[in-house]
Amino acid sequence: MTVEIRPAEPADVPVIAELIWQLARFEKLEKEVVLTEELLKAGLFGNRPYAEAVLAEEGGEPIGFALFFHTFSTFLARPGLYLEDLFVLPEHRRRGVGRALLGRFARPAVPRGRARLEWALLNWSKEARRFCRRRGAHPNSEWTVYRLAGEALQTLARE
Repeated sequence: MTVEIRPAEPADVPVIAELIWQLARFEKLEKEVVLTEELLKAGLFGNRPYAEAVLAEEGGEPIGFALFFHTFSTFLARPGLYLEDLFVLPEHRRRGVGRALLGRFARPAVPRGRARLEWALLNWSKEARRFCRRRGAHPNSEWTVYRLAGEALQTLARE
């Protein structure tokens, strides 16, 4: 069967939300997920969309997704794209679906004048690291990603 990669539409929000939950289960991060379909719809399709998503489907059934947003490099003075999540259902892996999703993520970069594509991986995911290296991506070992959220974010915002 052929895999189709297409841009997500507002009607796809429940499907994307379910795939996000499955990703969280896979990554053992379910406790981190607080999304609602309303928040997801606003973030992807609201007055000011903050991200874009594409779906992988086989026979009309969703089997994966990629979600990305725009960034900006001060050194390059050009925008880039950041891949927030790429997920393929376990039973559909090793068949080129992830590669197709990554390609669909990369495709708009050139005509949009994007300087680079970036993403983060969980250190324990050897399979994901191998997948990325085979595509020509490499870790940026000179940088460590930091995150400020929850109460720490609220505290800093009050300072």
